[in-house]
Amino acid sequence: MREEDEAEFDYKLRGKAWKVYWLLLKNGRPMSVREVERALRFSSPSVAHHHLEQLRQLGLVQRQQIGGNYTLVSEVKIGVLRHFVKLGRLMFPRYFFYALFSSIFYIAYLTILLQDITRENLFIISFGAIVTIIFWYEAIRFWRLKPF
Repeated sequence: MREEDEAEFDYKLRGKAWKVYWLLLKNGRPMSVREVERALRFSSPSVAHHHLEQLRQLGLVQRQQIGGNYTLVSEVKIGVLRHFVKLGRLMFPRYFFYALFSSIFYIAYLTILLQDITRENLFIISFGAIVTIIFWYEAIRFWRLKPF
């Protein structure tokens, strides 16, 4: 995606439109205006319709001929979405996997490989703890940036 297109998407895809996009991305199925309104607790269906139409004009969603549901047709990786991975209906920050991986190996080292306390082992213990804490901090920080 070109830088100008990314800036346009970033500008237009914010606030409630961002929440609607995130909902459609997370659900992975067509949704009606009423479903979007209820899921995001909008004041009326017209608010949900407005934001769905805004996404349709951006080319991110498409309205189905039969039923009038809106379905996601394009996924963009802008803003905070660059840092998320979708697994089925779940969205995880990339750092979650790094944190999980480092935690597993850190615990394995402490329980299986650690024989005695030497200078080298103290270095590995402290370095492993610092790396694991940093990854968990980043995972939680990006998790809090998601719209809802």
